Amino acid sequence: MQIELKQRVVSGIVLGLAVLALTFWGGVPFKVFAALLVILIYIEWTAIVGARRQSFQAYATGWLVIGLVGLFTISGAGVLAVSTMFAGAAIAGLLALRTGAAGWIALGIVYAGFSGLAIAELRDDASLGLIGMAFVIAIVWATDIFAYFCGRAIGGPKLARRISPGKTWSGAVFGMFAGIAAGTAVALATLERGGIWIPLLAAILSISSQVGDLFESWIKRKFGAKDSGRLIPGHGGVMDRVDGLVFAAFSAFLIAVIASGGIPTRDAGSPIAASLFAL
Repeated sequence: MQIELKQRVVSGIVLGLAVLALTFWGGVPFKVFAALLVILIYIEWTAIVGARRQSFQAYATGWLVIGLVGLFTISGAGVLAVSTMFAGAAIAGLLALRTGAAGWIALGIVYAGFSGLAIAELRDDASLGLIGMAFVIAIVWATDIFAYFCGRAIGGPKLARRISPGKTWSGAVFGMFAGIAAGTAVALATLERGGIWIPLLAAILSISSQVGDLFESWIKRKFGAKDSGRLIPGHGGVMDRVDGLVFAAFSAFLIAVIASGGIPTRDAGSPIAASLFAL
């Protein structure tokens, strides 16, 4: 257990520094990172659900769609990325309809595509993109760290015994309050406005982060996988490491889209991060 914990801490620090550097850099390097995330998550998802074995046509179609979504993500064409993602997921689902795996393959395309697109769109703002990503990252990391250590130290009733036996309500609650504190601290240090919306938004994103963790655990348990992969020592695969981050980014993206009445663009003067903090 000690060796695994050390691996988890070391790899977490290394990955964390890399993500922070790319987030600070922004621009094309961050978009390339987001597109790479799309590809890696699709690889792990399809391996878990056995997509290639179930329907090679749907699996291959998924790769074409994921490639296009990655290119559109890098180019900043959010509307095209979303349209391609959903249309491609529908086509892949139809191709796999007779296998019983249609829903899993289609869901994998959307999950992988949104994972990269959401963070790319959130960061793609010259004025508030860096703050938006820092806000989400601070919430997710604080939630993850405090949920893990407080849950182990305090124990108590299980949060979702059948999905993830190690998670407790104490960890979830302490993780949420830590996420609220971290997100509010970032907002107070960087934004000129805030109010009650900021801690409320932080709470929503913290809960979303924990839901993302449970969702990934449920997928692995359903298909009998211990980890999503072996790429990251102490953590498993990419999905194991970013499950909370991508769900929090999903939520931030959707909240901003709802607030602005559609996928905002720079040309409209209201990118994702600006729409998120304008409420």
